[in-house]
Amino acid sequence: MKYTFRFLAMAALGGLMLQSQPVQAAPKKILVITQSRGFTHGVVRRKGDELCVVEKTLAAIGQKSGVFTTVNSQDAIKSITRENLKQYDGIFFYTTGVLLPAGDPREALMEFIKSGKAFVGTHSAGDTFHGKGGFSSYVKMINGSFAGHPWGAGSTNGFLNHEPGHPTVAMLGKEFMWKDEIYQYNNFDPNAVRVLFSLNMAKSKPQMPYHVPVCWVRSFGKGRVFFTNLGHNQSTWENETYQKHLVEGFKWALKITDGPSAPNPEVQAQQSINAFALFASQKLKLNQAELVKKMQAKAGDKKFITLLRENSWKSRGRNMKLIQEVLDALK
Repeated sequence: MKYTFRFLAMAALGGLMLQSQPVQAAPKKILVITQSRGFTHGVVRRKGDELCVVEKTLAAIGQKSGVFTTVNSQDAIKSITRENLKQYDGIFFYTTGVLLPAGDPREALMEFIKSGKAFVGTHSAGDTFHGKGGFSSYVKMINGSFAGHPWGAGSTNGFLNHEPGHPTVAMLGKEFMWKDEIYQYNNFDPNAVRVLFSLNMAKSKPQMPYHVPVCWVRSFGKGRVFFTNLGHNQSTWENETYQKHLVEGFKWALKITDGPSAPNPEVQAQQSINAFALFASQKLKLNQAELVKKMQAKAGDKKFITLLRENSWKSRGRNMKLIQEVLDALK
């Protein structure tokens, strides 16, 4: 009897332990779009029937992490329909050009994200749906459109992580160096997104007088958007830290993890101040520390910050008259 009781007690304890084990959630299903209707990047170029670097990498890290599975497409018109999107938890873009005709396919994409789904974009997702025949709602959603890349694929530049506690960028540290091609953007609204890391002009060449955001997140309706500009170079896709960055980006966008998405225009304004002060001090032989101090005193002045952002961007580091107008506003 004593042994029977002990057996039953151990069995009951074992049952409780099994019940307490966390249940592994089923992997999410991601539609991966790597179509190019403009410039075709090497990492999305398929060789015959072989998947491209981006497709193979996403499949591998999705499987290894257990977070997601992928379905690949280089035909957006065929894949992005209301009916087909019903089976997916999120969508990934490494794309260029105008992918969809005007009308319902475009609206289906926007409504898919707003309904609570995930959008993850890398690199040239910011070079998509702009220009002639473009789709302004997409540009507003991703919050920018390609406007050149003064920092080429062969350059190694510095980056500032504004929120190292955010799960999507925690693996990168407060500051880091990276070799990749970095875009700058038209149609970027600092009041729409939370920028997580930016180009550090003090450790980059060329040094421009404006803020260059590189990775950001936002809420979009009930959905979430994660974008990182890194990803031009194949070496980036092969890098384990970048792969962790992507996995955490997917997890955040899929609402598996959490982290703030409220816009941080004040942080971005400080980056605008720092970039401008560095540029102006070097070009015009000014005291950088004193210039930063003067500009910070006006950081709460929306009119000044707007002038700073617009003039520094329009100057492209060449029109010194626009730079001087900002300096004159400090007097």
